Amino acid sequence: MIIQLLSIAGFFVSLYGLKATYTEKPWCDISPNISCTKAFRHEKGKHFGVPNTVWGMIFYAVLFAFSFYSMKIVFWMALFSVLGSIYLAYELYFKVKSFCVVCTTIYLINVLLLAFA
Repeated sequence: MIIQLLSIAGFFVSLYGLKATYTEKPWCDISPNISCTKAFRHEKGKHFGVPNTVWGMIFYAVLFAFSFYSMKIVFWMALFSVLGSIYLAYELYFKVKSFCVVCTTIYLINVLLLAFA
């Protein structure tokens, strides 16, 4: 049940991130150093030309479906998401030099998914 709730939360946080990417001034842009759009519009904000937020929505939908089928697959997906979060957090905090509330929330959801998987 917790895995499903975290998957739903991750999906909707990612959905908000997608909306924030194309919004002129979303609430998560607090200052020049606390900015989600700075993260989303950075070159690492997309992979294969698709925004990370879209990949996140797909990931959480698939994870939600697998949570009813195989916790072993959920564990490996959660581990993969934490490794991806570590990489993206490094890029965000040390290269982009910004703090993204939405991104950090996603990182936390991924860690919790792994903990509960």
